[in-house]
Amino acid sequence: MSDLPDRISLREVGPRDGLQNEAPVPTDAKVELIDALSHTGVGRIEAVSFVHPKAIPQMADADEVWKRIDRNDHVRYSALVPNLRGAQRALDAGFSEIEVVVSASDTHNRKNVNRSTAESLDDIAELIDQVHDAGGSVQVIVSTAWGCPYEGDVPVDRVLATASRAVADGADGISFGDTTGMATPGRVRRLVGDFRFGHPDVPLNLHFHNTRGTGLANVLTALELGVADFDASVGGLGGCPYAPGATGNVATEELVHMVEDMGVATGVDLDAMIDAASTAERLVGRTLPSQVLRAGPRSRRTPV
Repeated sequence: MSDLPDRISLREVGPRDGLQNEAPVPTDAKVELIDALSHTGVGRIEAVSFVHPKAIPQMADADEVWKRIDRNDHVRYSALVPNLRGAQRALDAGFSEIEVVVSASDTHNRKNVNRSTAESLDDIAELIDQVHDAGGSVQVIVSTAWGCPYEGDVPVDRVLATASRAVADGADGISFGDTTGMATPGRVRRLVGDFRFGHPDVPLNLHFHNTRGTGLANVLTALELGVADFDASVGGLGGCPYAPGATGNVATEELVHMVEDMGVATGVDLDAMIDAASTAERLVGRTLPSQVLRAGPRSRRTPV
């Protein structure tokens, strides 16, 4: 375990990626969840996304949510956008950390934002300049990095070319998204290894789903490769519209529980995160898939 990072950074994506895949919840519930997460010790929260309300009605109240949350000075809040217009809305709302998503799969990108991957990358080049001019930063998320629900396997070279174009256009960091949980440890090793070989100094974040039960195995593989920045979602909140009935994101409390026991610090208070997962479960009104939420940490004792 001595080769693992001493510490990792976590971005909590439940309020955005998690709730985006749930039945719409009231604005009050979103504010309550973000406020609970803001006091768990997690350093970054993806709070909202600025998308067209007809496309993602779950995020139609993004401006109102952002205005009403109790912001913690020790937390960095970010917003996801699909295009230039979304980026301008995020900047106008006061965000300085912007994430923009593009699919390595052309079919998925057309389904998601109604344009080709190449067209999105052209738009992202302008977006990066726009955000930088405003003093902000841009992370480019390459989704379907390990496979597409429409096309199947996406060639690693295509994923790398998509990320490399974003880097060349000035992206401040890259995230690889396992959109429908198609990644396995061997595939993670190849993509991360090849990206690191070509871009050793570019900040890299990984976003895994647990759709097929390989989420934490993929995290461990990435840790062994030196990756120290991950997304996770409280309670395993979320799902996948392309894999009906499947679980979604890796649960934050499960990731924290595993890596902390391995000597990798996260800064997260596990008990507080489990409490936040209980809050998330109550707010969405369904049983969430997190096993740590059900069983508690390994240190929990059963009374004799």
